[in-house]
This record gives sequence, C-alpha cells and structure tokens, in this order.
Amino acid sequence: MRLRNPGLHLGCALALRFLALISWDIPGARALDNGLARTPTMGWLHWERFMCNLDCQEEPDSCISEKLFMEMAELMVSDGWKDAGYEYLCIDDCWMAPQRDLEGRLQADPQRFPHGIRQLANYVHSKGLKLGIYADVGNKTCAGFPGSFGYYDIDAQTFADWGVDLLKFDGCYCDSLEKLADGYKHMSLALNRTGRSIVYSCEWPLYMWPFQKPNYTEIRQYCNHWRNFADIDDSWKSIKSILDWTSFNQERIVDVAGPGGWNDPDMGDNFEVWERPLSDLAWAVAVINRQEIGGPRSYTIAVASLGKGVACNPACFITQLLPVNRKLGFYEWTSRLRSHINPTGTVLLRLESTVQMSIKDLL
Repeated sequence: MRLRNPGLHLGCALALRFLALISWDIPGARALDNGLARTPTMGWLHWERFMCNLDCQEEPDSCISEKLFMEMAELMVSDGWKDAGYEYLCIDDCWMAPQRDLEGRLQADPQRFPHGIRQLANYVHSKGLKLGIYADVGNKTCAGFPGSFGYYDIDAQTFADWGVDLLKFDGCYCDSLEKLADGYKHMSLALNRTGRSIVYSCEWPLYMWPFQKPNYTEIRQYCNHWRNFADIDDSWKSIKSILDWTSFNQERIVDVAGPGGWNDPDMGDNFEVWERPLSDLAWAVAVINRQEIGGPRSYTIAVASLGKGVACNPACFITQLLPVNRKLGFYEWTSRLRSHINPTGTVLLRLESTVQMSIKDLL
C-alpha cells in the first residue's frame, strides 16, 4: 500500500509517546543522573504505523528506510508538531542490517539506509529535531536482528558517534531475569560514559512483571522512562485496561515518577486484540484490523502479552484458524508473532500451551 497522505498518518500516530504518570513531590527519589527528560519525552515512533515493513520495492513510501524518516522530519516541522513540543523522531526495530560489521558494530541496512544513521541524524538535527534509535538487551531484537548482549559498550559508543539522542532498549531474547537487569544497567552506564546526552528508554519492568514485581526505585536509577504494560491499540477497552492496571498498581509506580524518570504507557495502534480462554490451557485470540481503507497491514505482537501473559509461558504452539487454517509453529514467551491483516479483517488464532501438548498433537 502506498502512503498517499503521509501527513494524515503522522497526525494519527503522533501522540504523547512517553506520556507519563507524574508526581512532582518526590523528595529523596533518586533519578538517572544524566540531566535529561526533565519533562516527559514527546515525539514520533515508527512502529504504530509502519511496523517492520522491509519491502521497499513494493511499498517504497512506507518501508523502514531513511527516506521515510526524512519525510517524517519534514512533516513534524511543516505541520507544527515541532512547535508543539514533539522533538524526537524515533526509529524502532528493523533498521539494522542482518549482521554486524567486521569490527563488531551495528550497521544500518545498506539498501534501505544507504547513507547511514550518522547522515540521517545530521538531517534530523538540521530540522531542529532529535533522533531516537532502537536496540535490544538480548541476543536478538524482537524482529530477529542483532541484539546488544555482549556488545553494550560498543553499541553505546556507536550510537553516540552517530549523533543519536534517544535509545529505546527492548527486552526480547534475554535468557534470564538476571541478565535482563544486568543488561539494562550496563547499557545505562555505557551511554553515560560516551559523554553524549542520550535519553534512555527501558522496557525493563514490562519483561519482569510475568515473573516478579519490578523494583522501580532501582529502575529509576538507570532509566529515563520505563515501559510497564502491553501494547496499546486504539480502543477504549485497551485504554481502560491500562487505566485499570495503573490504578491497581499506583502505589508502586506513581510516586517514583518525576523529572528525569517517567512511566511509559506505550503508543496507540489501529488494531484490536480479543482473547478468550478455552479448555486445556488453550486460548482463542482474534486480531482485528480496524482500518477501513488501503491494503493489508502487518501487525506484530509480543507473545508474552497474549492470554493474559500465561498462554505461552514458557512456550506455545500457534495455529491460525482464519482466514486460512495453517500451523504457525512453536513460539517462545520472549518471541513475537507477526500477521498480515486486510482492512476490517480478522486473523483468528488458537494458542496451545506446550505443557499440555504431545508429539501426537503436532502431527
């Protein structure tokens, strides 16, 4: 699908991406000491509208490329978003080449980002904006590109050398909670050692909640904002679920937020996810594309968020029932599921816990 009116999509996608739960009166609360995010970070992130679209041949106007981000930088200025305080233009997953370079550094995909991130950052800065980028604490990003595990110092310096202003650090493909916590701490310190001002956006508590309650006092010492809950979609049910979660956990999360460190409720989307438990630890999941025009859109969701966080813990077998019945295979709790859905269409899935399955079930 061609993006015929990018300004329209920008207006829909621009939101308080890192809108926070604010508590200004927090004497004694210790924040990440980098002098950044004194107010909640505002900007645009590509994932809501463009997901992990790598097909620049068929969809040159909506694939993840330097062309897309240069156009969005222009729109953020010309449409008045910059003047309203939206200053960060953020790249999410799928910008990388499949492998690191010979010196172990991350590199942008050479076909989609032929001039590299450094030149893109220069262009974004020339518009009076700041550039955000994405990486992952584990062995791979959520979309399967190179992760930062074992490369935290190299990656932090690479981002600084490129002129990056914000890092969104995801939590996929991490082997243990200990490695997850150590990785987030290591990257925080590595970013500070570069000497460049880089806002640090963590997904740390999101990946801890299924196993144990996060220590927000500790998280605040290392992160400028932190993700708490699953992906939002553009429905009142989704917004209410986050409000309900926030209300239930307010004593734990509200007081720790303030200048330098904020709760992150994620961004909106045009998809809706419905779930219903079945027998034998199985779940039915329907993903609905609420967009009414255009072509098919890809939708990626964290498997960990499905079935109230238990359907695929530690793993599950997923079968697509509609629109075509086919076996999608095994998915680990840390992986992500991608579907292509037509406008107003629905993909219906059956998730079966591997605890209840046998080899016979899969034949």
